[in-house]
Amino acid sequence: MNKLDAQARSQILHMLCEGQSIRAITRIMGISKNTVAKLLSDAGEVCAQYQDEALRNLTSKRVQVDEIWSFTYAKEKNVPAAKSAPEWAGDTWTWTAIDADTKLVMSWLVGGRDSEYAMAFIDDLSRRLANRVQLTSDGHRAYLEAVEGAFGGDVDYVMLVKIYGTSPDSAKGRYSPAECTGARKETIEGNPDPKHVSTSFAERQNLTMRMHMRRFTRLTNGFSKKVEAHANAVALHFMYYNFVRIHKTLRVTPAMAAGVTDKLWEIADIVALIEAKEAEKPMVRGPYKKRGTLIR
Repeated sequence: MNKLDAQARSQILHMLCEGQSIRAITRIMGISKNTVAKLLSDAGEVCAQYQDEALRNLTSKRVQVDEIWSFTYAKEKNVPAAKSAPEWAGDTWTWTAIDADTKLVMSWLVGGRDSEYAMAFIDDLSRRLANRVQLTSDGHRAYLEAVEGAFGGDVDYVMLVKIYGTSPDSAKGRYSPAECTGARKETIEGNPDPKHVSTSFAERQNLTMRMHMRRFTRLTNGFSKKVEAHANAVALHFMYYNFVRIHKTLRVTPAMAAGVTDKLWEIADIVALIEAKEAEKPMVRGPYKKRGTLIR
């Protein structure tokens, strides 16, 4: 069986991390779509596992959380009429938590947007922190019970509720965003510093995700067909963002700024993780089914 060498793997992963679609990579590299998809799956699994172990005992001071929308297989309104729609077809939300100082994305979760996912996400975030933090979220009410259950009173938590009105440009097209006419700060727990009540970094990270993952780009056919592939792409993206890509303002990677690592990673280091994982796997004969996971 032919196997991609480390240089080819590095090139493919780099293109995936910079927003190239799988089909575009197959045309550039002259390889099959299944080969790229298999590499993405392998990379996503090792990246999720590595960051799950590495992003612990973080000494963050200010954390911002947010959710970003995408969809799998078909948009929610089209799922009933879709042919052979899988169980996870429709809206797919990615929850993210970012350190406002180091810009490290310390926790994320792919799934729905209900209270069950909110509790799983915030619980995972709380277990990665080594000290009390100031936490800012938007006005999504699912955060209230989730933060109370995960942190109790050991957090300075505030909601930034934005107020939207009709944009003067809304008549120009259906995709014109609503205009933010104001914001209201609601202190929920503790004594948060009003100067640092913001979700700007979390919202900027949403833009980074849309620009660096083809399946998050709006109004294209680059969306995820399977939710497992969506979760793998997110894990690879955050490995690249946290460990490989130098932050323009910090001049180091977020992982270096947060003290998680003391070196600048390269794509080749991610490939090395994949190869190390492959070396651990026993030889499997006959058909088998690999079980995927949605929660990191």
